[in-house]
Amino acid sequence: MDNKYVPLYRKYRPQTFHDLIGQENIVHALSKAIELDRIAHAYLLCGPRGTGKTSSARILAKSLNCKEGPTLTPCGKCPACLDILNSVPVDVVEIDAASNRSVEDTQAILEKIQYVPVNGKYKIYIIDEVHMLSTTAFNALLKTLEEPPENVIFILATTEPHKVLDTIISRCQRFDYRRITTEDIVKRLEFISEKENINISKEALYTIAKNSQGGMRDSLSLLDQISVLGASKQIDVNDVNEILGRISYETLSKITDYIIQSDSSNAVPLIDSIYAKGNEPVQIVSNLTQYFRDMMIVKNCSDKELVYSLTQVNEVNYENIKAQADKFSVSEIIQIIDKLAYYSIQIKDASNRFLWLELCIVDLTNYKNLPSVENLLKRIEKLEAQLASGNIKVTSTPQVSVAPQMVVKNDVEKVQTNVPKPEVKPQVVQAPQSKPASLAPSAGNSDLHNLWVSILQSIDSPPNKAFYTSLARPVEITDKKVVVAFTKEMFIKQAKEGSKKQALFDAVCRYLNVSNIEIEIVTSDSIDLSKKVVAPPPVKKQEIETDIRKQDEEEYQNFVEAKKEEQNQQVKVVDSSSQAAMVKELFDGKYID
Repeated sequence: MDNKYVPLYRKYRPQTFHDLIGQENIVHALSKAIELDRIAHAYLLCGPRGTGKTSSARILAKSLNCKEGPTLTPCGKCPACLDILNSVPVDVVEIDAASNRSVEDTQAILEKIQYVPVNGKYKIYIIDEVHMLSTTAFNALLKTLEEPPENVIFILATTEPHKVLDTIISRCQRFDYRRITTEDIVKRLEFISEKENINISKEALYTIAKNSQGGMRDSLSLLDQISVLGASKQIDVNDVNEILGRISYETLSKITDYIIQSDSSNAVPLIDSIYAKGNEPVQIVSNLTQYFRDMMIVKNCSDKELVYSLTQVNEVNYENIKAQADKFSVSEIIQIIDKLAYYSIQIKDASNRFLWLELCIVDLTNYKNLPSVENLLKRIEKLEAQLASGNIKVTSTPQVSVAPQMVVKNDVEKVQTNVPKPEVKPQVVQAPQSKPASLAPSAGNSDLHNLWVSILQSIDSPPNKAFYTSLARPVEITDKKVVVAFTKEMFIKQAKEGSKKQALFDAVCRYLNVSNIEIEIVTSDSIDLSKKVVAPPPVKKQEIETDIRKQDEEEYQNFVEAKKEEQNQQVKVVDSSSQAAMVKELFDGKYID
């Protein structure tokens, strides 16, 4: 081991414009500038990481300072080329703006630009991540950048051009680098794997390329990391997923099957086993989001080759994910992705991240109960059809009798009227029908379900509501006791926790209008699910009528006593009822004593 190991991304760094991958437009523009000897004094190279910005700056510097230059094919052997290859700051100075961002660092650069080049024709300054410079440092660079010495060239590179001052951008020739396509990355990885004798499958190379986000350096780093596994066997997709910490396609497919089947009892233990292997909740949700994103593209794109290039799907798993996509509508897939995005944010901010991960999976397995746009449109169309046909049942509101209003006049006008005694008619109030009075054995299951759904609507917390909706089953509901059954011990343990049990207790008390009630949590195996459910007894109609009659009599006695007191004090009271208004109109608006 005499030679020191060199990482692949450094060993295969582009040395000429011909080696640059995926940036043909920029290569063509710079090559023409060199051929025509129209070299600008400042360049701004923008684009994502690993797309060739710094490599282009070095190649341009070699092309200009080579002893045979300016040339498109630098020799790589002259002192100027060797200095650049070995990163020796003689005529080509590379500066990291992240660690040299102050105005003093910029002034130190400006003090040295007056010196002539040593080995080449130009003195070239390559400032990487230039957006990290402070505002004062940018301002100190402005004048020199606009009119530098004849033999000085500035090459600025950045991944965030929006942070560079407009006054700097206007003084540079700007080139925007694009992300390298998956096909170009795979071709380059195949070439390097063949030269380095790395035994890796093409599907694994595609997985590496798709996870590099268009950066060649990231792809080479991952290939270098995984290359040690190819000594004894061929490297496949599963090896790449393990290195990346990604969940395997088979596991994601199984989770999706449970979501389709609304099988939360098997989905939650599967998530628990994935978490036990070291996968973080945020990562699990992210992988599941990527899977449904790929499913959405598969559902909306019929070109297989295009699907392979845009997603993580390959020929082996295409048919499976296509079959799963056929069981969802587009709106359902989008709604599931939206829920995953919501839970991803909640998991990042939560202290108990695994709990939110479980709630996410339970919520997804209950996706069929979500109010989709399609279902809402169908309900609107149904209502419109009923309105057009006139087949609408309108519930009439009871007429409310209004007591006569009393208008008090001032003392100047002494008028006394005989106020008629109001006729008290007892009102009949129907008992509320939203709560079933009793459940017959034949209709017990249906009424029990409706009552249970109404109680769950009173739960304020969405996670607790999703927990009881998907996992709990009502057994008995009365005004004294509520019995709820679960199929798994782990769910029973969670239901007996303070927050979940308190949420159900508050919802039951609020709906049944009681101050206290017993909540019992049991397993499904320990009870008889055919047991009749007894709901709270209704209030009797006679009791309501008696209460209202008593209330009206009390109000009338109070009314009579108040009138007697008003007459003794000679308070002018006028009855403004409909009869009094008619008499007033007959006598030209005058009241007669």
